[in-house]
Amino acid sequence: KKNSESTAGDLLCERGKMTLKLYTYPGNWRAFKALIAAEYQGLDIEIPEFDAANPPADFKKMSPLGKVPVMSTPSGPIFESNAIARYIARIRRDTDLYGRTFYESALIDSWIDFCAHELELPCTMWVYPIIGYMPYNATAYAKAKEHVTKALSTLDAHLLDKTYIVGDSLTLADITIASALVYPAKLAMDPSFRAQFPNVMRWFDLCVHQSQFIAVIGEVNLAEKECTPAGAPAPPAATKDDTKKKEKNEKKKKAEKPAVEKKEKAPAPTPAPAPAPTPAPEAPKKKTEHPYKIMDKEQPSEFIGDVWKKIYSNNPADVAMKQFWEMFDPKGWSLWLCRYKYNKENTKQFMTANLVGGFVQRSGEIRKWAFGLMFVTGSEENGPEPIEVSGLWLLRGQSIEHLLEANDDAQHYYWTKLEPPLDDNMKAFVAEYWSTDVDGYLEGKLVTDGKCFK
Repeated sequence: KKNSESTAGDLLCERGKMTLKLYTYPGNWRAFKALIAAEYQGLDIEIPEFDAANPPADFKKMSPLGKVPVMSTPSGPIFESNAIARYIARIRRDTDLYGRTFYESALIDSWIDFCAHELELPCTMWVYPIIGYMPYNATAYAKAKEHVTKALSTLDAHLLDKTYIVGDSLTLADITIASALVYPAKLAMDPSFRAQFPNVMRWFDLCVHQSQFIAVIGEVNLAEKECTPAGAPAPPAATKDDTKKKEKNEKKKKAEKPAVEKKEKAPAPTPAPAPAPTPAPEAPKKKTEHPYKIMDKEQPSEFIGDVWKKIYSNNPADVAMKQFWEMFDPKGWSLWLCRYKYNKENTKQFMTANLVGGFVQRSGEIRKWAFGLMFVTGSEENGPEPIEVSGLWLLRGQSIEHLLEANDDAQHYYWTKLEPPLDDNMKAFVAEYWSTDVDGYLEGKLVTDGKCFK
């Protein structure tokens, strides 16, 4: 029974028929992780208007504690933000959002727990006084900042030699922790604070610039200075020694300086309520239908990308390719060969492999409508043999327009369409790309790294 329920859930997901509703208020950072995960999964989540003072009649049944976020699913309601995010991450197994192995899934859980216990509480205690959600308490405020510093030091050490928190692609661990840091980064973490954690900020910058993050949280503008909570003491005045030094170099500015400081101090209490509603206008971005989704409605195809991906993942290459050609719809989908324009600049194999990994990761917006394999051939250890990048992609429609829109890096490749009907030689060429693995050979060249986008 469990297996049949899981299969039914997968099919509902594939056909876009799964109805999910998330009850929350605008700008709720606890809801960010589920909404961002849904963007990576290609799922639509409805966000009904919600009034905490006048919730729906059955809301108490959905959320025993009466808190948001809470999600309505075909099987029933789910409460608690991490449980909701985990549910979303597990709906599609081919995206690896919850890890590729049981071990990776356990590591992801470890970092989600780390976020819940070491980051979320001190972050709220630091930021909530700034936005007016709770009164300022000097001791609690300082302690919260101290705890955030300690937690970020741990995370910074972990990210020293890593691009993502777990594995070599973005997972729910990255989404959860980055979501918790959005408001602190925008309101409290000034440049001097951020400078303590270069690895964290490198990773955070990579995450929040992904299109899936932007669709939910908008652009993240980092704080230029730490906002001052209402009721917090003003910054200490300058000492006499400081004043004398300034007099020597800035005599003309001496009279102007206090006026500037007063202007800066005056609005200190007012920024508090302003940041809270800022994210609210960003939520409607999810309502805009993707061009590929419109294409599915106006020009439906019998070829279902997710069905092909399961066939590819669960069958030997020869069996999978046979089924592919039987189900392929050349009117609704197209095949493309890509070659990197700047292969001559590839001098280090590991750097080129990172380039390919980044390209695949940044294509996530069109995951539902694309499939492809990218390879690195050659390495600096193989003497004069060049290090080259190429790939073969299956895309919805007859152009690469939407791939270029989703991933700016696509413009750095030459794209050649494999025009149908394909003869046996071209079918063998496609099979070679989709069947080769690392340490195998592609077009007569040794494969040293590869990534599959599915």
